[in-house]
This record gives sequence, C-alpha cells and structure tokens, in this order.
Amino acid sequence: MTRKIIAAVLALVLLLAACGTAGADPRKIETAADADEWIAAFLGEHPEELSGAWAMTPMMTLAAAASGGIAGLAKQITAALGTAEKISPAYAGTLQGYSVFYVPCLCSQQSADLILVLQDGAVAGLQIGPYTGTADEEPAAAFDAAELALPVPGLGELPGTLTLPAGDGPFPAVILLAGSGPCDRDETLGSLKPFRDIAEGLAAQGVAAYRFDKRTFVYGAELAAKKDATLRDEYLEDAVNAVQLLAEQDKIDPARIFVLGHSLGGNAIPAVARELRQAPVSARGYIMMAASPRPLDVLMQEQYDFLYSLLPEVTAAQQAEKDALFADLDRLQDLDALTEDDTVAGVYSAYWKWLAAYDILQAADEIREPVLLLQGKEDYQVTMEDFGLWQKYLGNKANWKMISYPGLTHLFTPGQKAEGSAAYARNEKVRDQVILDIASFIEKADK
Repeated sequence: MTRKIIAAVLALVLLLAACGTAGADPRKIETAADADEWIAAFLGEHPEELSGAWAMTPMMTLAAAASGGIAGLAKQITAALGTAEKISPAYAGTLQGYSVFYVPCLCSQQSADLILVLQDGAVAGLQIGPYTGTADEEPAAAFDAAELALPVPGLGELPGTLTLPAGDGPFPAVILLAGSGPCDRDETLGSLKPFRDIAEGLAAQGVAAYRFDKRTFVYGAELAAKKDATLRDEYLEDAVNAVQLLAEQDKIDPARIFVLGHSLGGNAIPAVARELRQAPVSARGYIMMAASPRPLDVLMQEQYDFLYSLLPEVTAAQQAEKDALFADLDRLQDLDALTEDDTVAGVYSAYWKWLAAYDILQAADEIREPVLLLQGKEDYQVTMEDFGLWQKYLGNKANWKMISYPGLTHLFTPGQKAEGSAAYARNEKVRDQVILDIASFIEKADK
C-alpha cells in the first residue's frame, strides 16, 4: 500500500460497554461466509442496507453515526482504496482479545485487508490492515527484498536486507538500528520479528528500509574481547556507514534517508546525528522508538525491581542474584576507581565511561532535522517516565514529534505491563498504526 492510505485509515473501535443492538433480530457474523457477505455489501452499491440488518455494538453504532452512517464509513474506505475488484475469502483470527475476520480486498487504488472486529457476533469495529492476499491475486508484489551487506572496516561485513517498495523509485529509506545485545536484522525475540514487520510495513507505504545483523551479533566475541569498545563500536560507525551505503543504491533517494533506532539503538540516535553531521551524506530525519534519556544502569535496576515484583515469591537464591547485580552496578558511582580491566555487569569500564560522558539530552537538543519519538504505554523496560522527560526537555521544539500508544509493549506489539516478559511469548506483530505514523512522519519531512 502507498502512503496515501494513511489519511484514510479508520481507528479500531473497541467495545467499552455491554453488547446490544437495535432492530428486530439483526443477523450476527458467525462464519467466514457471513463476513464475506457483510464486506461485499459494505463495498457494494448500497452499504446503508447493512444498518439494522446486521448486529453492531453500541460503540460501533455511534462511531458509524459520527461518520455519516455505514454509507459514510464505506465512502471513506473506497476513497482510500478505490473500487473493489476482487474480495478474497475471509479467514478468522484474534486481535487484542477480540474475534476478527480478515477479508483481503484487491482494489483499484490500494489493496488491503478489511478487518471486522466482533463481540458476540456483533460488529464492534472496522480496521484497514496490510493486504494478505496471495501473489496470484495481486500481480504486483507489495515489496521486493535484496541482500545488501554492510562493510565493517577491520572485521568484514554485516549481512543485511534492503526492503524496497514496488516500482522504480527513487524512494525514501529508513535504516533500522536494533536494541541492546546481539540482535539479528529482524530484532528477533522468540517468534517476534519487529524489524521485519516495520521494514515490510514501510515498503507497503512506499518507504524502503535497510536492516542488518548487529555487530554484536556477527562479531560478538571480537567486541567482548575489546577492552576499549564503546557505543561507537556497537552503533555509531555502522549507522554512519549504512547511510553512505544506502546513498549509493540506485532506487534510494540520497536526500531522503532516515535513521530509526529502537531501545538502546534509539538512545544512540543523538550521537549518530552528531557523527552524520561530519559525513558526506547525512540523514533527513530520525525516529527514536522506546528510547530513554536516563542512565542505562538506572534502567537496568528499575527493570529488575519490576520483574522481581511480579514473582509470587522471591527465593533466597533469586534475592542473592539480584543483590549481587545491584552491588556490581553500584560500582559505577565511582568511575575513576575502575581500571580498563574492570567489568561491570560483564562489560568493560570503557563502555560505561563513554555512556557517562554522553549527555543524551544535549545531543538530542542539537538535532535540527525532524525527529519522531515513539513510546508504548505498556513498556516496562523504557517507561512513560522516560517519555515524560523527553516531553519536558524537548517537547516544545518544532522539529520534534512525540507519540505514545496505549496497549503496546517495548516491542510495540500488543501486551500489558503486568505481564512482564510473558507478553513477548505470543505471536504478535508491530501495530499497524505505529508503521503508519512512521510513514506519515517521513512523508511530511520530505516536504
């Protein structure tokens, strides 16, 4: 899908009250055939005939009324997608605990899934999602992917993937910097692959994305033995080189390259921006996802405190492990006492000393390009306290935009803070709205 769909996406309507419908014995959507029939009528000549004939929750009824009724909603959808050329069979799924039917629709302007959200068979919401139809239903692929390795001077290269929208370009592009630790290019955590979700989702919006295996993933042993390794080795050099590499690609517009960092990768963004100001090709803008302006050791202690608070009972061994870690981190209060051979939390002192000297808020304040800061409200690793600090210090700057998302975790997938790391055990994807907001930010920054 191209970026044109952004303005027309309808918000998911969630039921907040008991289910109820008006009219005499309205039909409920109970099978895929029912969903097919509903969507066919919705995209047909007389969508208003659905009103009263099919059950809708009170909240959905109000939402429809605010848009001019079912016919008004249908008009908004067709304005974005065009006329329906083929409606593929519906298939069932779940979304935030609700039963849904996904209906892939091949349309004249855009191809997308219309997602019917249900409660007890009544329509509780309608959402546009990425097209999931098969290749033979849509002749033009939504995106293309090519292997593109990032050279690492003195070490070798980092395998990577450049995801390109369909077409000739040149396209704007985003470079993705993963969070802490040895992350692969998809930022894989169990069955979750947030960077793949973002890359493919952006390609569907007309934006290319480049993601690569982190240096700590490919050359972890070499970095672990490097006593003077810092964030520069982990992020800065590779981020700057990735911008230069993308600027050389035929289908990429070198004047429209953005850098996105998630978690610790987001913390690195202000430092990356400083480095890029001295590079042959700089970035057009930056996206920071779940980034924190607070010290890393403070976040680590806060995360451990939170996770331990979820345990029904803390054993003596668990308490001893926590106390040992906290005692180790407390050594950072006297950095001058640490030698180059000393490690804290398994990391050599040079890394911690670099972070202590890194004034992230000052570096962020120096950025003149557009910046988008995103935060999940259910994130226990980087919290709304961090988001509040960004707002306090930088929220009044014209080049900064900040968005927080209810119901999203550190990985911008659905979940609740009280679940802790268990929220990452489900097979979820990065919320579509997050990807749409990134694409919208890039489109506006281009102007």
